[in-house]
Amino acid sequence: MKFVTKRIHAFLDYPVAVALMTLPFLLGLGDSNPLALQLSVATGIAAFVLTLLTDHHLGALRVIPYKIHLLVDLLVAVVFIIVPFAFAFQGIDAYYYWLNGAAVLTVVSLHKPELAV
Repeated sequence: MKFVTKRIHAFLDYPVAVALMTLPFLLGLGDSNPLALQLSVATGIAAFVLTLLTDHHLGALRVIPYKIHLLVDLLVAVVFIIVPFAFAFQGIDAYYYWLNGAAVLTVVSLHKPELAV
């Protein structure tokens, strides 16, 4: 049952990018490793730029194909799941990345393919 359309995904992108930039400060990330805070903020900035450049109705410049955007999302999800192990994140630092990675994986896996016109 795939129901996440390109339009729904576009509406999720900007709030997710802002959350990746702000939540680390609100949650106090970085206790187990300062990289936990820095990586999320950097990913949020990159996600915001990616969304601005993606070819969907909320993209400002629309130079990156939507399929590439989905591939980047998938790669970020996998990295977020692996990062806590690779950098010894513990507690909230690890849970934050695992939850975000799982959430992005879920959205990507529930993506509804577009019909060719």
